[in-house]
Amino acid sequence: MMPKRRAPAHGQGLGTPVSLALMALLVLLGAFVALGTASSAGVVGKATMREGPRRVTLVNHMDETIWVAASPGNAPANLTVTGWKLLTGHQVTITVPNHWNGRFWGRTGCHFDAAGIGSCQTGDCGDRFQCNGFGAIPATLVEYDLDAWDHLDFYDVSMVDGSNLPVYVNRFGGRGKDAISASGCSAAGCTKAVICPRVLQLRAGRAVVGCISACGRFGTDEYCCRGKWSSRSACNPKLWPVDYAAVFKRAEPFAYSYAYDDATSVFTCDGDCNYRITFGLTPVGVKRPSSVK
Repeated sequence: MMPKRRAPAHGQGLGTPVSLALMALLVLLGAFVALGTASSAGVVGKATMREGPRRVTLVNHMDETIWVAASPGNAPANLTVTGWKLLTGHQVTITVPNHWNGRFWGRTGCHFDAAGIGSCQTGDCGDRFQCNGFGAIPATLVEYDLDAWDHLDFYDVSMVDGSNLPVYVNRFGGRGKDAISASGCSAAGCTKAVICPRVLQLRAGRAVVGCISACGRFGTDEYCCRGKWSSRSACNPKLWPVDYAAVFKRAEPFAYSYAYDDATSVFTCDGDCNYRITFGLTPVGVKRPSSVK
């Protein structure tokens, strides 16, 4: 069993300190990484030590303004700026410190005064432009744990708590398979809008602004994978009264749709890794590739 890492938190409302799902995957990855990871040239070697910060570019391909938020993380690997306003078609590149363990998400329908006080229809974090914690659900999360174990970065998109925006991640530099194309497609499918059943819809007036998870809506142990449903074998959406996890998996096949959805949803990078987070759908007409390199 490998050492514990500081896993991104998801799947329990506003988040938990450690993601059991990612820890379980790390146990499986441990044997592989212990033997060495393959580089793009096919050379097997140990993961590369990376002590410097990462560059993360936030891109808005939506037809609306997005107020991106981030959790600060823990000192000394914490962010001092945790809110950014992105107009349609705009992007911003930020620097994230090594060992940062946190999340990004997009907020919508926001209004802030000159002091940065206000509110958002989705993803709100304490009525503040600069966040000092996690945001309200539902929100699509991008989770990172940098230089977490054997110098690997771990990252994922999570819809465990629901979704308010389509999001996908690409990495640049470093080593590791980038399973998502620049258009937001994986071999399993492309980034599409969530078709949300009425019972899970979050509304602002007559408009549907988000799709909350079954756990967030109903709060039962079965949907939340708690109690006697907390194990990997018992937490099975196909055995739920309604498989609401499939609502999110159909929209983003590479994202977490429930707590143990790690086999298709967590990615790693080692070396000089930098990232682009795109808020947007796969353009019309783009087809999923048979594989993504």
